[in-house]
Amino acid sequence: MRFRDLTVDQFISLLASAEPVPGGGSAAAVAGSLGGALVAMVASLSAGRPKFAEHEQLLTEARAAGLLLADRFLTLADEDAAAFAGFGVAMKMPRDTEDEKAARAKALQAAARAATEAPYRTVEACLQLALEAESMAGRSNKNASSDLEVAGLMAVAAARSAAANVFINVPAMGDDTTAQDMLARTEEMVDDVERLASRIREIVRGGETRPAAEVGTA
Repeated sequence: MRFRDLTVDQFISLLASAEPVPGGGSAAAVAGSLGGALVAMVASLSAGRPKFAEHEQLLTEARAAGLLLADRFLTLADEDAAAFAGFGVAMKMPRDTEDEKAARAKALQAAARAATEAPYRTVEACLQLALEAESMAGRSNKNASSDLEVAGLMAVAAARSAAANVFINVPAMGDDTTAQDMLARTEEMVDDVERLASRIREIVRGGETRPAAEVGTA
């Protein structure tokens, strides 16, 4: 079962159930997917209009990026659920003998790594989402500017939520050096997402119109 194949109502019902998955990690990724779709929507409402001709390449690329991110986040929702399920399987491994305990400990560490890497990749995608949304702020249809602000807020919500799973799972990886690096990078990325979302809000609410940007930059 892929979460993308469920209706919104089915996903919400499953999320609200006693089933172990989906959980917070998958919910975070779905929130990011909504943000990606909003970026694509704003770009679609702006591209091809003479008023935004100087931003045409930016808008065209932002639309494609938004669609790719929306798809990527849904894949990450499934990956997060699979990782958590793997952790559950490892938890149930026998531990009566020393060999069984050692095998279980090794499996738990591997499962913890997977359960950490999935939300970490979600945070990475959130940063890309925020960058795409910020690049269009002041360079797209003002009638959809609030939707662009929402996209930024969804990036923040998804990033902070995914980061919470990174923080809770990383200690069980059994690799202190990698754990510290991931924690530091996660916090750095989340801070960047929040900074970009704040910039989007400032531009949107200030009604700022920005000059054309070199594609690939803000």
